[in-house]
Amino acid sequence: MLSSFKRFLIGRPLKSTALGEQKLGILKALAILSSDALSSVAYGTEQILIVLATISVVAFWYSVPIAVGVLFLLAALILSYRQIIYSYPHGGGAYVVSKENIGEKAGLIAGGSLLVDYILTVAVSVTAGTDAITSAFPSLHAHTVSIACVLVVLITILNLRGLTESASILAYPVYLFVIGLFILIGVGVFKIVTGDVSPSVQHASIGAPVQGITLFLLLRAFASGCSALTGVEAISNAIPTFKDPAPRNAAKTLVLMGSLLALLFSGITFLAYYYGIAPKADETVVSQIAKETFGRNYLYFFIQGTTALILVLAANTGYSAFPLLAFALAKDKYMPRMFTIRGDRLGYSNGIVSLGVASILLIIASKGQTEHLIPLYAVGVFIPFTLSQMGMIIKWLRGKPTGWAAKLSANLVGALITLTVLIIFFVTKFSQVWFVFIFLPLIVLMFKRINSHYEAVGEQLRIHPEDEAMPVQGNVIIVPVAGITKVVENSINYAKSLTDQIFAVYISFDREDEKRFEEKWEKWQPDVRLVTLHSHYRSILSPLSKFIDTVEHKASENNYRVTVLIPQFITKKSWHNILHNQSSLLIRAYLIFKKKVIVATLPYHFKK
Repeated sequence: MLSSFKRFLIGRPLKSTALGEQKLGILKALAILSSDALSSVAYGTEQILIVLATISVVAFWYSVPIAVGVLFLLAALILSYRQIIYSYPHGGGAYVVSKENIGEKAGLIAGGSLLVDYILTVAVSVTAGTDAITSAFPSLHAHTVSIACVLVVLITILNLRGLTESASILAYPVYLFVIGLFILIGVGVFKIVTGDVSPSVQHASIGAPVQGITLFLLLRAFASGCSALTGVEAISNAIPTFKDPAPRNAAKTLVLMGSLLALLFSGITFLAYYYGIAPKADETVVSQIAKETFGRNYLYFFIQGTTALILVLAANTGYSAFPLLAFALAKDKYMPRMFTIRGDRLGYSNGIVSLGVASILLIIASKGQTEHLIPLYAVGVFIPFTLSQMGMIIKWLRGKPTGWAAKLSANLVGALITLTVLIIFFVTKFSQVWFVFIFLPLIVLMFKRINSHYEAVGEQLRIHPEDEAMPVQGNVIIVPVAGITKVVENSINYAKSLTDQIFAVYISFDREDEKRFEEKWEKWQPDVRLVTLHSHYRSILSPLSKFIDTVEHKASENNYRVTVLIPQFITKKSWHNILHNQSSLLIRAYLIFKKKVIVATLPYHFKK
């Protein structure tokens, strides 16, 4: 039944040979890997205006030059990540670049930052999408967290169904959003040019003096606007998901994404400035622009619907990049090996499920408040931005390939800008991002501990030619018995087929019962030695463990191995198990961690 339900949710398993069919072309890749960056248009401008609103509405004209600065940074990042794609065609992005060129710790910091950032990508995207839904339907405000959690579950299931299937579904809302915003920007600009704008629309002229404006506040607004650049790095992490030639297709997708992002961000920022839009707690900036441009007609609801869809589905960028980054870290022994395993649909399903669970927990903890997550979200991506630029600078200086000077210049400009933005974030938003200094070292420490464990395990499992293994002389089998039954008989007969060194161990709680059992055993199995152990405190594990320790000590002196053979009956229906005690399971769970003791279970299946 569970298997049928799983097939219904995620589809039938795919053969390993179908992996090539799960690769993405440019159009599908743009939908699935650029949705995070493109969706940030919906809240990037709003984040700038929220900061400027602390001065006055007159200060809103500063959003235009701030947007120009954000676009300049976008151009530098696109150029830089294009070089990373061609230099590291197997993916891994900032983690691989930083690890190979700067060092292990830098790579782990970049990798840890990106993992957290992808969790935040899902949480921010879904909560922002929920905000768009509740802006159109205010009665749903009270259910923000529940709606967001349900949406995360749905996106997780969609991604478990496979890369190409999720891309096919996601392509429609992404391109509808792009078309919708181009229509909004086009109609808005046309109305402005023709003078068909409501007389109530007012805005301060560019260059108007603003009392109380400071460089600190402008830098803070610029840092907030840089949240529109999150998701730019995702394509460099996911190069293996592209069809061949993967690097070229990934580079084209990156440039196409950057161009769309620049046009949409510029248009929304200009319309917000011209309309004099002020941020509201219960309505997004895009909603206000659409209402001013179209009124609350079908076009307004089309814009709100597609915005909500892409904000929710922008989480898919995290679902595409997180499992691949977790795979890269796990392959290098910094994360559990389970993240290297492909699921039924050839995706890294453990990474997908882990991301979904972590995102739901974060949404619940933040109570679905997007603005509480965005500063940390942006910091989490600008740390890898900076480290990857620095790593590429070192790469060009070391190798000095053809044209290295121009490449170095591009990465140097990118490094200076991203480092500046990162410093601005820490200076202007320290109260919101200070715990980066706590969780990042903890993540790096966790990576190091996992790596140390795997190295220690590898050393202990490695066969050295100089090591001489002592040959095993024989085997001693201990069979815990609870009575004289077919289950016990089955186990004793099996033990006899392996060795004549057998101990049947019976734990008694009553002396009279112990005596009666010994008499019955002598008549039933006289050739198998019975050991009865009296338990004063009705414990099975304690006396059994002491006896096994004694036998194991003596057996090891003669180079014998000890096997504990546990009889266990299997009921025909699973719910019947609750009607029986689970002594065999307890004994096995306890003994499995004992050194030099083999634990085996011999099942006896009931027919009814």
